[in-house]
Amino acid sequence: MTEFKLEGFDLHAFVRDTLAEDLGEGLPGGGRDVTASSVIPADARFQGVMDSRDPITVAGLPIAVGFFRHLDPDMQIDVLVKEGEQVAPGTDLMRLSGNARAMLTAERSALNTVQHLSGIATLVRRYVDAMRAGGANPDCTLLDTRKTIPGLRHIEKYAVRMGGGSNHRMGLWDAAMIKDNHILVAGNVGEAVRRARNAGVENIICEVDRLDQIEPALAAGADHILLDNMSPEILREAVGMIGTRAKTEASGGITLDTISAKAASGVDYISVGRLTQSAPAADIGLDFTVG
Repeated sequence: MTEFKLEGFDLHAFVRDTLAEDLGEGLPGGGRDVTASSVIPADARFQGVMDSRDPITVAGLPIAVGFFRHLDPDMQIDVLVKEGEQVAPGTDLMRLSGNARAMLTAERSALNTVQHLSGIATLVRRYVDAMRAGGANPDCTLLDTRKTIPGLRHIEKYAVRMGGGSNHRMGLWDAAMIKDNHILVAGNVGEAVRRARNAGVENIICEVDRLDQIEPALAAGADHILLDNMSPEILREAVGMIGTRAKTEASGGITLDTISAKAASGVDYISVGRLTQSAPAADIGLDFTVG
């Protein structure tokens, strides 16, 4: 397997720092796995199988490989499924054979990562499928938000892509998103958008929660209108007002039960913070046998 590369994410640093936290490096008595080092002989070998206990969409296996190989560079690892693949309960995801201490020390960090990222990917896939139900707007794109755990944004947004969604802004730097508090300070929607346009910002997203805010935002130069907490009926009216003058996005209060109707309004995008903020961990285990 080729090394996992993701723009903005340093796999080696992530693995190193995560294991250092688990091992208590720099703390009194820290820097070791006291259980593995006292119970498991240094030359003992283990074989293990990582498998899914639920139906999941897979994400994060290459990062798990990084944890195991960090502690045992010669560990034999066979990844059995592809990233983004949907698998049934009981599916084997990865087989491992190598130093027992290394495998046991890396186990929790590797599993935590795959469980978290696969949980995100699985929830994203459920939202994508619900959004597509009925086929009213097949071109609508599901987006994530910046509601990510600090330090994990790049891999959480990677998991969104593995689930079939797309990424909104990666951070504060790649687009202006003018929200209600920006508008409050600037004075009104039009003034806030004008200031961003005059500052040379190329991509300006403006959030509105009323139809009468749309024309001022467009007139000032917004090229993406975020329609916040609107019913499907109001969304449809907003999309008709905007036409092709800007991209449209529905956001706020989007659930699995409501997303199809909101997509059917004709919006270009639907964004859901829950994808990364509240996705439950996937049920994935690692079973060992003595090698």
